[in-house]
Amino acid sequence: MLHRLPALVAALWWGSLTTIGFLVVPLLFSHLPTPALAGFVAAKLFAAQTWVAVGCCLVLLLISKPKHALAQHPWAQAAMVFILGGLLLALLTQFGVAPRIVARQDLRLWHSVGTAMYALQWCCALAVLWRTLRHDAPAQNFEDEPAAV
Repeated sequence: MLHRLPALVAALWWGSLTTIGFLVVPLLFSHLPTPALAGFVAAKLFAAQTWVAVGCCLVLLLISKPKHALAQHPWAQAAMVFILGGLLLALLTQFGVAPRIVARQDLRLWHSVGTAMYALQWCCALAVLWRTLRHDAPAQNFEDEPAAV
């Protein structure tokens, strides 16, 4: 069961980014009475999403290498750059870009930068998920399985 933990954590990260960014926030802007109210709620959701991303990335980093081993798990070797990139993008978006959007500084520019960084983080999470799934199943010996009837 523990060999599936990286895929579950990566799925939580990618799924939460997908749900917030592509479903919930667009619904806020289409159903709340003012864009300002929708933006306020969206900012709170994106802040919460940052902490989900940070938590998932930290868990992935912590489980990337077996205790007392010299090398990382194969999934971690394939995914490490994306884990670190996604973590960096989440933190930069929250603490570098989001305050400028909330302060309404050059809103078009900072909203575009934030959107691009969110999309890149989504790609990083997807890459991590893909790599953990590729290495998820333990090696199987198909010769030992009974023939299908």
